[in-house]
Amino acid sequence: MASRSGAAERQRRNAAPARPNAAKRHLLQQQRQQEADFHDRKVIASTYFSIGAFLVLACLAVSLLILPLVLPPLPPPPSLLLWLPVGLLLLLIVLAFMPTDVRSMASSYTCKM
Repeated sequence: MASRSGAAERQRRNAAPARPNAAKRHLLQQQRQQEADFHDRKVIASTYFSIGAFLVLACLAVSLLILPLVLPPLPPPPSLLLWLPVGLLLLLIVLAFMPTDVRSMASSYTCKM
């Protein structure tokens, strides 16, 4: 009985330090994975826009912020022109809810063997 309890005690002693090491290894592995993911995102972000495209977008943003403050106010547009967005919205709503004839669409794509 004493040998069993001694063996169990040794296993507990050996298992206790293994858990923190395993936890540390797991944390280090997660940290490395996060750093690799961050590096991949950084590379993707840096290659997504060229420097010239980024400068063009930055200048456009600055001009959109500054020009309305500098330019004089424009006169209002004609009243008929104000109905154009409303008409486009109504057209899109009608097209969105218009039923489609699936049979006529499917018949034009027949498979001939």
